[in-house]
Order: sequence, then C-alpha cells, then structure tokens
Amino acid sequence: MKISLLRRFVVLAEELHFPRAAEKLGIPLASLYTSIDKLEAEVGHPIVHREGPTRLTHVGELLLVEAKAEVAAAPEPVRNAPAPAGGKAKASKGKGRAPAVKGQPKPYKKRQGR
Repeated sequence: MKISLLRRFVVLAEELHFPRAAEKLGIPLASLYTSIDKLEAEVGHPIVHREGPTRLTHVGELLLVEAKAEVAAAPEPVRNAPAPAGGKAKASKGKGRAPAVKGQPKPYKKRQGR
C-alpha cells in the first residue's frame, strides 16, 4: 500500500467528513474519493460507510490502527519549495498563423503559378 493513500485515510478517519479532510490535506475532493476507492480495492473490503454520517467499517477500524503505525514510521513527505516571485518576463507569442481553410490559399504565402 502506498503511504500517501494511508495518510489520506488517516486524515479522513480523524475528520470523518470528506470535504474537511480534503481541505486539510490540500487536495481536491474527487482525489480523496479516488484514493479511498483505491485503498478499498487493495484491501478488498469497504473501509468507510458513505451513506448517512461518514463512519469507518470494522475493517476500516482495523486498517486505521495499522495505517497510523505505518504513517508514524514513514519519513515526512518532501514539500516542494514555492517558486521565487519575480523573474524574467516572457513575451507573448500570440496564436500563430491563421488556420488553413479548404479551398483558400494559405495565409501569408504567395500563390504559385504554373
């Protein structure tokens, strides 16, 4: 199991609310749903009851104990440093040539005679 999936599961188990967990993780909500689906596929059982109030299943509670231990033993993820502000300005290159239309001569090109 990927440690990133386990981290997301642990945060969801603490919050017991998908939108708050996604906000706390700083990821889109759909990404959190996908991560939990992948984890459930790996485990082979549902780990979260999604109907009504969000709560862990019995398998989810067992997985939570194991996941917390693995997350605690794993090194912290490396955060990318934000890019420094400023820098070299780039000129806008526009959209390029106009699209070719069937039956029309190509723009900016001389017509060749025979």
